[in-house]
Amino acid sequence: MTKPRDIGVEVQPPAHKWDGDPHDPFYGSLPVRGQLLQGIVVRARAQRTAVVKIERMKYDSKYERYQRRSSRIQAHSPASVGAREGDNVTIMECRPLSKTKSFVIIERRGA
Repeated sequence: MTKPRDIGVEVQPPAHKWDGDPHDPFYGSLPVRGQLLQGIVVRARAQRTAVVKIERMKYDSKYERYQRRSSRIQAHSPASVGAREGDNVTIMECRPLSKTKSFVIIERRGA
């Protein structure tokens, strides 16, 4: 097995085996840049694609309260990371991989 490359972010390299995916940020040639988000995988049925739910709080100044908001982002799920439904993951922005995928999962932080 080849040594994982440094992607410029403080995350643990994946423990699973590389399957030859060129869009793997650690073993392939996909560069990562931009936003670094954390969320929960809510759907992982498609091949190498996962839907990650990002929750955040927005302050509403008129009512002086916080409002809970969420987004569902489609992200590339490399086999070396091995993300499944219910896992807490870290995703990072990358170049567009398809019409709706511009993020890649770089770390799985457990269930």
